[in-house]
Amino acid sequence: MKHINTNSEVYDVNSLTSLEKLEPIRVRPGMYIGSTGIRGLHHCIWEILDNSIDEISNGYGNYAAVILNKDGSVTVEDNGRGIPTGIHPVKKKTGVEMVFTELHTGGKFNNNVYKTSGGLHGVGAAVVNALSKWMEVEVKQNGHIYKQRFEYTYDKSSKKDMPGTPVTSLEVVGDTKSTGTKVTFMPDDSVFSTVNFKFDVIDERLREIAFQNKGITLKLMDYRGEEIIEREYHSNRGLLDFIEYLNESKTILHKEPILFEGSRKIGDINMQGEVCIQFTDSTTYHIASYVNNIPTTEAGTHESGFKTGMTRAFKDCGRKFKLFKDGEFEGDDLREGMTAIVKIKISNPIFEGQTKTKLGNTEAYTMMNELCYTKLCEWIEDHKDIATLIINNALQSAARRQKIKKINEAEKKKVGKGAAPLAGKIAVCTLKDYSNCEFIVVEGDSAGGSAKQARDRRFQTIMPSKGKIMNTEKQNLENVLGSEELKIFNTAIGTGILENYREEDLKYGKIIIMSDADVDGYHIRTLWMTYIYRYMRQLISNGHLYIALPPLYRVYKNTKKKNVVKYAYSDEQLLKVKKEVGSGALIQRYKGLGEMNPEQLWETTLNPETRTLQQITIEDAAKAEKMVSLLMGDVVAPRKKYMYKYAKF
Repeated sequence: MKHINTNSEVYDVNSLTSLEKLEPIRVRPGMYIGSTGIRGLHHCIWEILDNSIDEISNGYGNYAAVILNKDGSVTVEDNGRGIPTGIHPVKKKTGVEMVFTELHTGGKFNNNVYKTSGGLHGVGAAVVNALSKWMEVEVKQNGHIYKQRFEYTYDKSSKKDMPGTPVTSLEVVGDTKSTGTKVTFMPDDSVFSTVNFKFDVIDERLREIAFQNKGITLKLMDYRGEEIIEREYHSNRGLLDFIEYLNESKTILHKEPILFEGSRKIGDINMQGEVCIQFTDSTTYHIASYVNNIPTTEAGTHESGFKTGMTRAFKDCGRKFKLFKDGEFEGDDLREGMTAIVKIKISNPIFEGQTKTKLGNTEAYTMMNELCYTKLCEWIEDHKDIATLIINNALQSAARRQKIKKINEAEKKKVGKGAAPLAGKIAVCTLKDYSNCEFIVVEGDSAGGSAKQARDRRFQTIMPSKGKIMNTEKQNLENVLGSEELKIFNTAIGTGILENYREEDLKYGKIIIMSDADVDGYHIRTLWMTYIYRYMRQLISNGHLYIALPPLYRVYKNTKKKNVVKYAYSDEQLLKVKKEVGSGALIQRYKGLGEMNPEQLWETTLNPETRTLQQITIEDAAKAEKMVSLLMGDVVAPRKKYMYKYAKF
């Protein structure tokens, strides 16, 4: 049978495209930095900063700084050895030019140069160069200061954009007795959705790095505003300072944290691990894990090894020393209320993905499993009273887990028998393709009624929220499970909570919190986010949680020819919109969602074509953990201090 190609487009060798030098980075930036949003923007700083920290971690230098310049560029400098400035015998280029213009070029492939490093693939510096309008590199080495500039240019002969092109050679511009590297780059606003670096994000990252590398000094300087902001980070106690910082807003159960470290070589992989643990009265747990100073927000084998070793130690030693009589507990039960920092340095890390958020080395699992088991058994023998307290808490947690399981099974039986627990409480959409469906929690019955009328009933489900749900950070599990409103939410979402969470049972691709743009609305939003963060955290980490941003103002003008209507979502935007509408513009200030009629609510807040949604992410899990405890927890003093500090904001 002869095959007939009905496609008029020809697919042959001429259809193939070969991207050269740094072009692939421009075409697919998300492959290299995760996204072109605010997270990807900061990832550019991390790529350069990680190189500085790798130098320091390997014993070369003790200082690094991040400087936010007035023109929008950012500078990262250190006092390490400096990028090699000599001419490569094969490439016939300087080391600086190779590092910043060629992919898979660097010193991290050779363990004789770096025993451990965060950089793996030799692409980080080149990626940042490719995604910048311009970059300047200064290297202090061999008694000289070397400088080279790279720019995004256009080649007229080939009619191609040329990212990261050297526009000067590596020149000697001065003399010095010190060593180090200074990289300044201007992120390209045609690549990133925003080029406004967030001070707090960088501040938190530098603080974590200082905690992990006791004795070093880091600085953050911000010259963008009217007042210069400078911060210095230094820790003499390392992880002990870190865990004290994380637990500042929590009630701790034992004053002295559990701290241990150890090293091991498996094959040609050298590893050094360090762990710090402290238990609090929280009903959830938090693990901050790191590999070669890089936060592994998606965990990995080192964290799995830690969990397994810890559970084995408390079970085996608990029985050996007769710390409990009856009952069984699992790892999740044992970890209730735990804050832990799990840190590993490894010579040849295998990360899943370029953004390095999950470790894959099986050697790391073996090492951390054995290290935690051995060291915790020793600690339990010396601290039987605290170990007994931890085990008793685990047994109580196990009992609660069984209670939750029975409640969940009972709810499922109700649904299986044809009961309709959601009837009359939410307006359910008709589509069955849940990945395209949206679950919208709306503040207030009146706004909920308007939203039910305004929605697209094919894919939008509306749940009116009668007011403020409980602050789940301050409530025990029984009270949370007893909340009627949270029961409705849980049943509708379908995933279950805590360790019973199952992503495959999720019934909606987007969970949207829609509240008024006032103080009460922000509080309601915060309460829902606190609950989801504590009990359904995967909704956030897997990108399902959004905040709807309703407009503050309706700007309109009625003329004989036409009616003009525009919306403003901030006071700054109001000025711009007033100019667009022109003279005679009238302004309506919305005090709440209930003031909008269904047509306005659809146009501004529900219509996917015209609305504005803010996705909630966990850029830094340690920071998120601390902030939820700080703002929503029982301990008042740290919250009062925070409010005084940011009173102007």
